[in-house]
Amino acid sequence: MPHSLLIVHVHVHVKPEHVDAFREATLANARESVKEPGVARFDVIQDTEDKTRFVLVEAYRTPAAPAAHKETAHYLKWRDTVAPMMAEPRTSRKYANCFPEDAGW
Repeated sequence: MPHSLLIVHVHVHVKPEHVDAFREATLANARESVKEPGVARFDVIQDTEDKTRFVLVEAYRTPAAPAAHKETAHYLKWRDTVAPMMAEPRTSRKYANCFPEDAGW
């Protein structure tokens, strides 16, 4: 089996009054995150029925890339900026991609 990308889904529930500010801060973080060598993809998706719910879909090329991402200035700024906007603590799940089979590192 080829090496897989590490896919992380980060689930975020934002206070209604902070949706626009959260989205703006998160898009700024995503724009910088995709420039990191260890990041293959960084999607920001918003629930169509509940605008306060987001999922960040992060695809990393190596097992060490998520830790490196969390040390960047843009991540640290995002983390500190959005912390008071959360309706509840964010959660994450890690996945390995199965298809396409040649994706990854």
